[in-house]
Amino acid sequence: MAQTGVLIVYVVALVALMYFFAIRPQKKQQKEQQALLDSMEIGDYVLTTSGFYGVILDITEDDVIVEFGNNKNCRITMQKKAIAQVEKASASTEN
Repeated sequence: MAQTGVLIVYVVALVALMYFFAIRPQKKQQKEQQALLDSMEIGDYVLTTSGFYGVILDITEDDVIVEFGNNKNCRITMQKKAIAQVEKASASTEN
């Protein structure tokens, strides 16, 4: 009987450790990424997950249109999930 109680304590401890070391940080990172995507505005400078820098031209529900480089013909529609970093346009013009 005592061995069963110890086993239950080990299982509960293992689940608690998994929560604090795996699940909780992942949820926090997802919230931060969603806040980043929600704060995007037209004119912001972005870095995509593939490493390209560009400027946001238009934002829809799930997609953004990004212009890359100085070439006005290089505009690509991509999913919002492909944005890794956002630098506000107002912050870069102050310098």
